[in-house]
Amino acid sequence: MRSPSWTWDELLLACALVVQNGWRELRVGDPAVTELSDLLRSLPLPGRAGLAATLPEYRSVGSVSRKTTDLASNHPDYAGKPTKGGSLDKLIIEAFLHREAAMLQAARAIETGIGSGQLALIPEQPDEADADGTTAAEGRLLARWAISRERNPALRKRKIAQVRKLGLPLHCEVCAFDFGSVYGTLGLGYIEVHHTLPLHISGPRETKLSDLALLCANCHRMCHRGHHGTSWRTPSELRTQMKPLRARSFQ
Repeated sequence: MRSPSWTWDELLLACALVVQNGWRELRVGDPAVTELSDLLRSLPLPGRAGLAATLPEYRSVGSVSRKTTDLASNHPDYAGKPTKGGSLDKLIIEAFLHREAAMLQAARAIETGIGSGQLALIPEQPDEADADGTTAAEGRLLARWAISRERNPALRKRKIAQVRKLGLPLHCEVCAFDFGSVYGTLGLGYIEVHHTLPLHISGPRETKLSDLALLCANCHRMCHRGHHGTSWRTPSELRTQMKPLRARSFQ
């Protein structure tokens, strides 16, 4: 059995290492390669359970070193002949070139999640991958973590209690949709909770109620949906994006 193809999450971590090494490859004897190999073999990716124990070459030190060569040699400024690599390699390189700081933060968030044991405890979430099989630009594992924490019933309950205590309406903060007004008693008190900053920006931290926004299901999905190289948008950005469209619909 051959090692499975590299996922976005794995390439994110490997490319972060290459970037931190000045966009140069890392050799087999480099301790950072060994550390990354151990980390990649422990990632709770779909269909990979037990693979590290049954397939010794899976994300071995040698394979990790070769992947850093793929990533380094396919940088636009690389002077030599690039290795073949893969189409996903080129996409991850482009992502780092356009928003290096955010991608490095995403890598650190995954490393922190694995190191703390939190990511290994979170089961796969239904919406961690889009309908077409793609994931957030920052990786499937961070999408899983974000969705899991947003579904924390205790957190949602506390946010709703705060809104009611302040006498504010329990409706979507983007489009003002009110489930109770539309669905009657069935929708009364229902609303979804969204983190205004994703994990790759905020980093793993204790969630404050001020970090949360109340959204309808549609706006919540649109805040998370990947589009034109961006995998998330804040409720405020989505509201601004919607304004001219809504204005035209009423003309």
